[in-house]
Amino acid sequence: MYAALVAKDSRFEGVFLAGIRTTGIFCRPSCTARKPKPENVQYFRDAKSAMAHGFRPCKVCRPLAALGAAPDWLQPLIDDLQRDATLRLRSEDLRQRGLDPARVRRWFQKTHGMTFIAYLRMRRINQAFGQIRDRQSITNVAMDSGYESISGFGDGFKRAIGAAPANSEGRQVIAIARLLTPLGPMLAGASDAGICLLEFADRPMLETQLDRLRKRRGATLLPGPSPLFATLQSQLQEYFASQRTRFEIPLDTAGTPFQQRVWEALRQIPFGETRSYAQQATAIGKPTAVRAVARANGDNRIAILIPCHRVIGDNGTLTGYGGGLWRKQRLLEIERQQPATTGQC
Repeated sequence: MYAALVAKDSRFEGVFLAGIRTTGIFCRPSCTARKPKPENVQYFRDAKSAMAHGFRPCKVCRPLAALGAAPDWLQPLIDDLQRDATLRLRSEDLRQRGLDPARVRRWFQKTHGMTFIAYLRMRRINQAFGQIRDRQSITNVAMDSGYESISGFGDGFKRAIGAAPANSEGRQVIAIARLLTPLGPMLAGASDAGICLLEFADRPMLETQLDRLRKRRGATLLPGPSPLFATLQSQLQEYFASQRTRFEIPLDTAGTPFQQRVWEALRQIPFGETRSYAQQATAIGKPTAVRAVARANGDNRIAILIPCHRVIGDNGTLTGYGGGLWRKQRLLEIERQQPATTGQC
């Protein structure tokens, strides 16, 4: 843990917090503040434990804030973007808000994988797609989305969707949003049918999963709102606060018939309990298909809601998990700490 603290290793976010005896503060592993000597560090599992021992939160890394949350200097801009998907802002507009355009661009590139301008454009296109699908006039949609010309709107729409606005009928857009959790930010996706994606943002296979979802659904993935995201965020918060044992939100699972059987079996594992891969294979009537079941578990794109973290090795040890073994362990601990009184996830 000390090596992770010195290296500012973000992979250990959520694993531990470091209390610095010489200053009386506690920090995240990735804190950029000057590092103490190893004998001056005390380690804690969570902020509650650190504060119970008299440490106060670091003002540099803000360990009480949700992992991946927007920094204070950027939050007013994020709030404005949430209120108005058609907002158009240029570098000069950011400067008038007291923001450095380069700093804003770096944050969006690191957090969303695209520049700030590209993020704004994608959100406008997402909203426009929904309006066109609702049979609104293309001219009105273009103007409402902040475009100054029909041709500019058409070019941007075609680059994002893959078809001109007039020819987009039948195409599907999956709305993508970042949700904050105590174990780090997650990427959520929603179609008209339900939640079709929920992955930790640092999962190594995330890009592959997004590509598979895009191809299987024949859809375009765009950042934007969905009426399901607020419900999902609220239920996740209750889950992590040990106040929810069952998720009540529609799911849109895209997979082969075999994968669907495996994922449904995962949802039947009682809350707070675990099963082995062999037991899962038996549960779907395929006792010799242990490896195939393990692969299907790994292909699950809806973490937590389809609880693949409840499957462990035959000897009781934790096995591979896309979000990292430390998250798998923490999820199981959360579920074992509360009574399963409201059904399964």
